[in-house]
Amino acid sequence: MTQRSLGEWLAYLEQLHPSAIDMGLERSQKVLARLALGKLAPRVVTVTGTNGKGSTCAFVASLLRAQGLKVGVYSSPHLLRYNERVLIDGQEASDERLCEAFAAVEAARGDISLTYFEMGTLAAFWLFYQSQLDAVVLEVGLGGRLDTVNVVDADLALVTSIGVDHVDYLGDTRELVAFEKAGIFRPGKPALCGDLDPPQPLLDKAAELAAPLFLRGRDFDLASAEGSWNWRGTAADGALVELRDLPLLDLPMENATLALQAYLLMGLPWEAAQVRQALLDTRITGRLDRRQLSWQGKPVELLLDVGHNPHAAEYLARRLAARPLKGRRLAVFGLLADKDLNGVVTPLQGLVDDWAVAPLHTPRSRPAAELAEALTNLGAAVKSYASVDAALEGQCAQATADDQVLLFGSFFCVAQALEWLERHTQEGGVDGSAG
Repeated sequence: MTQRSLGEWLAYLEQLHPSAIDMGLERSQKVLARLALGKLAPRVVTVTGTNGKGSTCAFVASLLRAQGLKVGVYSSPHLLRYNERVLIDGQEASDERLCEAFAAVEAARGDISLTYFEMGTLAAFWLFYQSQLDAVVLEVGLGGRLDTVNVVDADLALVTSIGVDHVDYLGDTRELVAFEKAGIFRPGKPALCGDLDPPQPLLDKAAELAAPLFLRGRDFDLASAEGSWNWRGTAADGALVELRDLPLLDLPMENATLALQAYLLMGLPWEAAQVRQALLDTRITGRLDRRQLSWQGKPVELLLDVGHNPHAAEYLARRLAARPLKGRRLAVFGLLADKDLNGVVTPLQGLVDDWAVAPLHTPRSRPAAELAEALTNLGAAVKSYASVDAALEGQCAQATADDQVLLFGSFFCVAQALEWLERHTQEGGVDGSAG
């Protein structure tokens, strides 16, 4: 058989299974057994939650790598390249290695039909096992209990936050969502929750499994200070551990708080200076991602955020309110049709001075006309554009050095902005750098 390129593999995976999402573990468990991988690494951390999974995974990986450990990270979705989903020791997996992994899973699955996500997840597991890692950090794709990532037993299970999203699959109450997310807990293994008000089903699941439960607000937490923040956590032996005067971070400090508690439970060296630096070094594209541009000869600040549900929008609003601007905030906004439009835009009322809305490059996009109507009904100043690129250029054109262009609402929206940045930087139209 002629070897497939990565693009050909991904196109093949898209048509393997009758539906894009088909929750359940049975198919993946059978193929994983055939792959006979054994434990992926000495330390396995699984992370789920309505928001904050990506940054929590990044913080955990950064803390582990600061100890010289070789770490694998699996996350989804990707923004520009599929390779972003599989990181090995801080580097994206190469096309060649991903193709090898897909071929291994294809050979093992036989007549078992797998979804795109199932194939990709099992391929990541194969790559991690082959790479002889010290630790792996796995981001759940959807929910927890029935997500393919959950075929692996974690040494630590983290739940970042619990909100209502993906109603068709997870249910329409926080209690139902909590039950699904608690499905990643394992008997006797530490379970951590960063939600300050975890619903009862999550508490019940931990008790049923006799899983040591560490809750934010009880066992670990953060406290804001002037220009810094403080952290406290609980070691495995019950001892209180504190870090004071930590530097403010661009990524959510709530998620750093959860990651610190997870790291503390691993029994690895705890040196305050090293921990601080690992947090500062943590970056993740598209999440409170600040860029400084030169657009048509003038400086423009661009802030990218993939927030796409009410919980994420509320967090974004809090962070924006904490950093007042001299000038205006000019938004570029696109949203998928199945997302809560009013729930996403309402928290940002009063924080955005001018809105530019556009459709996304996907059949799942909500029309710009619907976005504009909802914002107009809220009394917002809004213009519609044919594309995210056009909306971005429109806002950059009117921005001054004191203004900020905020682009948010979807992974699709941020991906299009990154492509725009890449294209115009190459053409010399934009001089961009991460801030």
